[in-house]
Amino acid sequence: MTANENRHPAVQPRRIRFNYPVAALDRHFVQGDLVMSHMIAHLSAVFPEGEDFFIRSVRRYADQITDPDLKDQVKGFIGQEVTHGREHRALNERLHEMGYPTRRIDRLVNRRQKAIERRFSPLTCLAITAALEHFTAVFAETLLTDERAQALLGNTEVRSMLLWHAIEESEHRSVAFDVYRAVGGDETRRIRTMRIIRFSFPLAVVTNTLISLFADRAAYHPVRLVRSFAALRHSPFLTRAVFRRLGEYMRPGFHPDDHDNTALLEQWTAALFGEQGVLAGHLH
Repeated sequence: MTANENRHPAVQPRRIRFNYPVAALDRHFVQGDLVMSHMIAHLSAVFPEGEDFFIRSVRRYADQITDPDLKDQVKGFIGQEVTHGREHRALNERLHEMGYPTRRIDRLVNRRQKAIERRFSPLTCLAITAALEHFTAVFAETLLTDERAQALLGNTEVRSMLLWHAIEESEHRSVAFDVYRAVGGDETRRIRTMRIIRFSFPLAVVTNTLISLFADRAAYHPVRLVRSFAALRHSPFLTRAVFRRLGEYMRPGFHPDDHDNTALLEQWTAALFGEQGVLAGHLH
């Protein structure tokens, strides 16, 4: 085991609940931005089935893990992902009531995941999980480090939920990766899998966001639509730094802990869940 693999933060599921009253959310809840609202709604719709896929991929190998630290990490990973799926399902129901096609996307993702599991080996499914966990961790840490990204979410309950989700994605970012290595996953499969994911995942996000936009009357106002697409050029989630971090996964010998997140997690754990933490009241 390398030095990187010894630097794991604790992965502890939090018993937490959020409330998403429809009346408290604007139709375009990401600071009124048309495209980003549909994109975030799409990503939320993908999460429940996606998290279930991640859990199955890791759980298949849980009995093969002998390192006690990693076994604890796996238990924490599964507990966190179960809660993420539950909370995103609750949010997705509110988004459905607001007119977003979250139920349809959920069904599509379910069918796609089943097809992947029929076609590919369990080890490749684990490699897919590790690659997608890298995507989510990079975007999560972008949210936690960039004030522009935080400002996009305003002060709604969606902001609170996404900040909680982000900190837990950062906490368990290396678990699927380490399980993949521990059960004999090689660099060739890992990198080849990411080569596919780095194109297929963004393509799916763009395609489904466009489909979602077509069902929104506001998208038929050309000036607003063009301005919203133009604003993507300045998105904190689409910077060179983000793409560079995503691309680092392709480097032989890469490990998620090459980027130290210790200070970031300490800062946000205190801000969200400390004695005066803004989400302390959400914990049960």
